[in-house]
Amino acid sequence: MKNTDQQFLNTLEKTLWTSADKLRSTLDAAQYKHTVLGLVFLKYVSDAFDIRRDELEAQFKNEAHEYFLDPDDYDGADSEEYATAIAEEQEERDYYTEANVFWVPQQARWQFLQDNNKTVIGGAELSTADGKTLKISSVGNLIDNALEAIEHDNPKLKGVLNKRYTQLQIDQSKLGELIDLIATVPFKHESLDSKDILGHVYEYFLGQFALAEGKKGGQFYTPKSIVSLIVQMLEPFKGRVYDPAMGSGGFFVQSEHFISAHKGRIGDVSIYGQEYNHTTWQLAAMNMAIRGIDFNFGKEPANTYTNDQHPDLRADFVMANPPFNMKEWDTGVADDDPRWQYGTPPSGNANFAWLQHMLYHLAPNGSMGLLLANGSMSSNTNNEGTIRKALIENDLVECMVALPGQLFTNTQIPACIWFLTKNKSERTNSRGRKLRNRKGEVLFIDARNLGYMKDRVLRDFTQDDLNRVTEIFHNWQVGENYKDEAGFVKSAELDELKKHDFVLTPGRYVGAAAEEDDGEPFAEKMARLTGQLKEQFAESDRLEAEIKVNLAGLGYDV
Repeated sequence: MKNTDQQFLNTLEKTLWTSADKLRSTLDAAQYKHTVLGLVFLKYVSDAFDIRRDELEAQFKNEAHEYFLDPDDYDGADSEEYATAIAEEQEERDYYTEANVFWVPQQARWQFLQDNNKTVIGGAELSTADGKTLKISSVGNLIDNALEAIEHDNPKLKGVLNKRYTQLQIDQSKLGELIDLIATVPFKHESLDSKDILGHVYEYFLGQFALAEGKKGGQFYTPKSIVSLIVQMLEPFKGRVYDPAMGSGGFFVQSEHFISAHKGRIGDVSIYGQEYNHTTWQLAAMNMAIRGIDFNFGKEPANTYTNDQHPDLRADFVMANPPFNMKEWDTGVADDDPRWQYGTPPSGNANFAWLQHMLYHLAPNGSMGLLLANGSMSSNTNNEGTIRKALIENDLVECMVALPGQLFTNTQIPACIWFLTKNKSERTNSRGRKLRNRKGEVLFIDARNLGYMKDRVLRDFTQDDLNRVTEIFHNWQVGENYKDEAGFVKSAELDELKKHDFVLTPGRYVGAAAEEDDGEPFAEKMARLTGQLKEQFAESDRLEAEIKVNLAGLGYDV
């Protein structure tokens, strides 16, 4: 990301967090999360609507455009009749939906909220430009009415928006101030897509609110570069895409970017997701709706293990970053659950429960990628080693990627990516790539030395890093331009995995990187280094004797 883009986002974050601070003294974190995010969504859809409205006005006045309105038909370009005609055309819903822009009713437009948030304190009767009369009792009622109108005109959002502002036990003037403050939030930037700005805001707030509520923000947030890497490697170009721990929908958004970048059609992909946290479930739905992506997130937010929202789904691509090392996940889950085909996961760690749940929902030719803690690659406690052995012997593991540390904002747990598939036979994938027969082979990539420090504590990948890993994986799959690279990548057969007791840590297989030959014969180098070591020992003895003399002079018994 360019420095100017990052600076823009940093400034945006500060503005938004300042808005949250306005409510801290009167609402707890769980409540002001809903309050701020609902208003941010309203501001975004209104801004997007206004941008499209301005585009339409320019098109109506451009004689070269198909939407041109000839001013000669309306008593001239400066006439009131011409201005009225343009204003009426700007209110045609189809102009917005065809450009994948939300239709925003007049009582839900941000300017209407800003103009009226002070006059409705204590109650007021308002009139909209399209002739509607609204009886509004409070600022909270004004906001709820706006959200209700958006849901009514955009059925995919039915039940998604958080229409509870009227119920908030808060000074109405505080809500009015919040509207004025969020009015300063821009969803326009020269090199950033407005939808991606909103997605960034969602991710930032989820992490911050999680911290404020005493939770680990990492349970919500997957670094964008890791999401991009999994999407690039799996190439979800056509078919059903599923995330059983979807958060705010990051994998689906990156899939959209991937498809667009490769000139595909987002309509060729069907999106399925599940999420337990109600707020995050709502944000994911908003994230899809504003992008015009059709989705199925089940009837409600629900626990993936006890209330599977897609029991019959068999997806072509499954991608997830489930909570690491989750404990006590199995309450209400039977030991003989059909998902545990390769062994019952231990109660104290859900890693292999997530993995097997995803495998259960994978189509016969499907592929999946999930982020797990490093312990999943080597642990032998509580049946985990037995499950991993079964996965390997059934030839389900395709690729393992070890990641560098310091990738996550809220946890230092080192992580890896598992890539699995139910079919390593020769076939053509959804991108038209002809895959070779990879039966009995696993690719190991040790990416721990890739990336750069983006600040003092966080590491990130460059796009070149992502492309390098992706290209190696795809070359290996098709059998062209691939070769092992000591210290980085190795294609291993199942017999070799057995020799390592079915441990899947890439470092065990890729070995150490070959060092460059400096031309100095070994015997000469050894003699030289031994001589240097003797000199350093002698110098150490001299300094120790000198220190003892000095301490004795100060009266210390040495």
